[in-house]
Amino acid sequence: MTTTVTKPPADAVPTPPKRTRRPKSARAGGQLHAGPIAYVILALFTLGSLFPLVWTAIAASRDNGRLAQSPPPLWFGSGLFDKLEIAWKEANLGEAFLNTTIVAGISAVTIVVLSTVAGFAFAKLRFKGRNALMLVVIGTMMVPPQLSVIPLYMMVAKLDWTDQLQAVIFPSLVSAFGVFFMRQYLIQALPNEIIEAARVDGASSWRVVWHVVFPTARPAMAVLGMLMFVQTWNDFLWPFLALTQMGNPTVQVAIAGLGRGYTPDQSLIMAGALLGTLPLLLVFAIFGKQIVGGIMQGAVKG
Repeated sequence: MTTTVTKPPADAVPTPPKRTRRPKSARAGGQLHAGPIAYVILALFTLGSLFPLVWTAIAASRDNGRLAQSPPPLWFGSGLFDKLEIAWKEANLGEAFLNTTIVAGISAVTIVVLSTVAGFAFAKLRFKGRNALMLVVIGTMMVPPQLSVIPLYMMVAKLDWTDQLQAVIFPSLVSAFGVFFMRQYLIQALPNEIIEAARVDGASSWRVVWHVVFPTARPAMAVLGMLMFVQTWNDFLWPFLALTQMGNPTVQVAIAGLGRGYTPDQSLIMAGALLGTLPLLLVFAIFGKQIVGGIMQGAVKG
């Protein structure tokens, strides 16, 4: 028995192998979708992060007797707005908010500008002793700030700045962390070719800083400004020593004067703490998206 084999014609086009379609999330540039477990984990972390703020509001709406009971209250009472009004008037928070905004704003802007210029110098300029000076800057970060309180207070008292805002502003105009942060960012985000091209066009060092460094470092400057503003807003030790509650208090100094007495009013203290936190939440709600977007844009460009 013979088997005949039929050959395909010579002009026949071979059929390409069938491709298996990849899921959309696996394609190049496709968006990855998280599963239900990821959403549960994110929800737990979100609830854990929000719980201290929610508990502060709950405690501010109750009284000392209810806060001392076990189990503690887990829902709001009816006295929240009354306690907020009492804390606002008793701690003079209106003036404290203005003072803290002035101190934190001046400190944040000055730190961002000086740190960007110094970070550019340490990252891209060549001069003698550059590495040694950078080690000195990093070394100052290792010194506890409590060690400088006594000589700093003696200097402020000699200048007759006690209970004045400049006593808090001037010590916070420079940040070693800001210099290190901007240096590390500019090393990666600012190519040397751009600086050399600006030099060829006849740009001076300050013009390079203004037209090249500042636009490139804008995402990092926004992040550093936000961090320094929050740090200065929450600073307590040095403002508490240099200022008084009845003179020119910052928010933290004003809150420290709440609830004084033989039995401190914990709900009143919580109300003051809640009022002191709300401006930071408002600032982050307004500028948080731009800051995060700037970070991502800088990461892609770098």
